[in-house]
Parts: sequence; structure tokens; C-alpha cells
Amino acid sequence: MQIPEFITHEDVMFFDTDCAGVVNNIAYLRMIETCRTHLGASMGMNLKEMANNRLFPAVVRTEIDYRIPAVLGDRVKILGKLDKLGRARFWCSFVMTRDTDDKVLVTCRQSLALVQMSSDQEGRPTRIPQEWHQQWAKALT
Repeated sequence: MQIPEFITHEDVMFFDTDCAGVVNNIAYLRMIETCRTHLGASMGMNLKEMANNRLFPAVVRTEIDYRIPAVLGDRVKILGKLDKLGRARFWCSFVMTRDTDDKVLVTCRQSLALVQMSSDQEGRPTRIPQEWHQQWAKALT
């Protein structure tokens, strides 16, 4: 089976930028979060289902390289894909490019764990579903 991936597009708005019109680092993370949310839904973790079963992906680590700044008015494409599966964690990678010239603006890799939230809100990490390993482990090697 093909590795899960998802593409989102974002327009750089005033609220994404600093006084020089350059995208602020937190805005890149927001854009990556949007892509990751859609990627998760394509993997079977849509928002309503997560709210019902109280199982959520939690970011454990983010590695991000800022290569070329995006600026006010740019349209950017974010490609997110499943990168690696472990027993209790999984990794996703992201590449953000500018639509007009396809230059790589940002690369990012995130480690996530699935956390089961109980009624007392004490999250407990859970193993990665066996179905994920069955569907994607071969394609990831």
C-alpha cells in the first residue's frame, strides 16, 4: 500500500508575518499543523473520531529547518507524509515550497505518540495500531 501523504496550500496573510513582511516561525508550525491534521484524517484519525474515542496524536518532538523565508502574499504548498512507524511513536515529514518557483522554504520532521485521554485527562501513550504496521510498514522500508 502507498505511504500516506497529504498536500495543503496556504496563502501568507498579514497575521503570519512580522513587521518586515516575513513569515514568523510560529506561522510555519500552524501551517504544518493544518497539513498534519489532514494527513492524520487520511490515516483514519479524523477529528470527530478522535473526539469520540479520546485517542489523540501528540507531538513529542519537532525538528524544523528554515531555508528561505516566505513573505507576505506568497502561496505555499505543504506536503506531509508518514515517514516512519515505531512501536509507540510515529514520524511525519513535511516540505513547504513556494508555488511560484517551487523553492523549498521549510523542511520539518515530527515525532508523535498516540495518547489515550481518560475522563480525568491523564493521557496514557498507546501502541501504534497493528493495522498501520500491516498497511504501511513495507512501503516505509
